[in-house]
Amino acid sequence: MSRIAKNSINIADNVTCKFENGSFSAKGKLGEMSLKVNDLFNVEINEKEILVIPKDDKDKLDPNWGTTRSLIFNIVQGVNEGFSKTLELNGTGYRASVSGNKLKLQLGFSHDIDFDVPKEVKVECPKQNIIKLSSFNKEILGATAAKIRSYRKPEPFKGKGIKYENEYIFRKEGKKK
Repeated sequence: MSRIAKNSINIADNVTCKFENGSFSAKGKLGEMSLKVNDLFNVEINEKEILVIPKDDKDKLDPNWGTTRSLIFNIVQGVNEGFSKTLELNGTGYRASVSGNKLKLQLGFSHDIDFDVPKEVKVECPKQNIIKLSSFNKEILGATAAKIRSYRKPEPFKGKGIKYENEYIFRKEGKKK
C-alpha cells in the first residue's frame, strides 16, 4: 500500500480545484492545468485539502495510486508557486543569451544553437553562463532543461558542459606519462 497516496494535498487560498467526468483541473495565479485521472481512482475535494481515493479496496495495491496523487500535487503546487531549474555553462567561450522566445547558445561548436523555448517556460540569463528556467508545468520544465543540457553534457575530465545548478560531476584523472 502506498504511503504517499494516503497523504492529503493542501490547497492554497488562491487555487480553485475541480474534479468532473474523470478530469481534475486546477486554476491559480500562474495558470491553469488539467489531468485525466485513471478510472480506478476518485478525487475528493474538501475545503482545504484533496484526497485521492481508490474506488475498490484491491486498487490500494496499484502503484498508479501514488503516481496519480503526485501528479495532482504537482499541478496544485505549479499553478500556485511554480517550479524553476537553473543550468550552468562551464567551459571557455560557452555563453547563453535570450532574445524573445529564443535561447542562443554558444557551446564551442562551429555554429550557434538557437533553441525555441516552449511558451509555458520563461527563460532568463542573469549572467552569460547561467540559464534560469521557470514554469508552472513541471513536466515541460524538466523536458526543456534536459533538452538544453543534451546539447553539451558535462564531461568527466575537465567538467566542461551544461550542468544543473546543484549537480555533482564525478571527475576522472587524466592520462599519466
